[in-house]
Amino acid sequence: MYVAVKGGEAAIANAHRLLADRRRGDRSLPSITIEQVVAQLGLAVDRVMAEASLYDRSLAALAVRQSRGDMIEAIFILRAYRTTLPRFGYSEPIDTANMKVERRVSATYKDLPGGQLLGPTFDYTHRLLDPSLINDEPVAEPAVKEPGEQVMRVSDILGGEGLIEGDGEMPEGHVMGDLTREPMEFPMPRDLRLQALARGDEGFLLALAYSTQRGYGRTHPFVGEVRIGEVEVELDLPELGFAVSLGVIRVTECQMVNQFKGSAKQPPQFTRGYGLVFGQSERKAMSMSLVDRALRTDEFNEDIVAPAQDQEFVISHADSVQATGFVEHLKLPHYVDFQAELDLVRRMRRDYEAARAGGEDGMKEAAE
Repeated sequence: MYVAVKGGEAAIANAHRLLADRRRGDRSLPSITIEQVVAQLGLAVDRVMAEASLYDRSLAALAVRQSRGDMIEAIFILRAYRTTLPRFGYSEPIDTANMKVERRVSATYKDLPGGQLLGPTFDYTHRLLDPSLINDEPVAEPAVKEPGEQVMRVSDILGGEGLIEGDGEMPEGHVMGDLTREPMEFPMPRDLRLQALARGDEGFLLALAYSTQRGYGRTHPFVGEVRIGEVEVELDLPELGFAVSLGVIRVTECQMVNQFKGSAKQPPQFTRGYGLVFGQSERKAMSMSLVDRALRTDEFNEDIVAPAQDQEFVISHADSVQATGFVEHLKLPHYVDFQAELDLVRRMRRDYEAARAGGEDGMKEAAE
């Protein structure tokens, strides 16, 4: 807090009023509603939900509005709110094989069982400004396929030939961790790494994923499948003896297929990188899956030769809330620290000038 700012609490209170005024903007324009943010800025809402680890579209939209569109600030606000909520238990693992698919594409098979389903995507749009969006012009009704059909995974096709690693089993006795309740320790098991990546900053993970494709990591990836749709969330209630449905959520899942030349213990095959994110977040899910595969160096006896393969580097710097806290705290008063360094630099400068005046021998002595 800027306790030394002239005006003290009054200045801070006025800064808050000024922020509220800028947030409201031109009073002659209607105020944007939470419903409008949810309906028309859905991808921003999805990102905030994913990185805040809280699936609630209305609360995420409120955070976006409160932060004036600053995504990291909105994530920070929503994650802080999340810490105030009671936890009733852990849901059962969601079954994405039963996803009600809205979008599903693969770069590995042209004639994919179940077909390619483009869905809402920017992939085939021209990256040109659309002047028609300036005015509220009518929008044509799209052709919509009712979701509900289960489609086969690409990994199941490759698995039928024994060409890809299996889904894998949890090590015996392993208890799933919870990154939100336990301090980070390295080396970190894959389940915790995936939790950290799912909460990680999209831009940071995108940059790391890009680096793996430019040679900073031993990957040769193909998008096995990206699918977006709704899945059911269930909670096991011991007193009932069975799981009950809590509702459905929309998620994005990506399985990245990577070539593996084999080792003394494993035959040549395809390996996987995995990404699962709240909402429609393809770029994040793809980046997550690329980084996940890069971090699996121990499983395949690979050398760590790139930043994306170093789990301590990746996980320690992936969180946008922690990163912004460390960077933005530099705006807070550091008067005592700076005065100490200022005094040190002044003394060093005096010693330097004295040594320079003493000639070359003095400079050597000052350097020593």
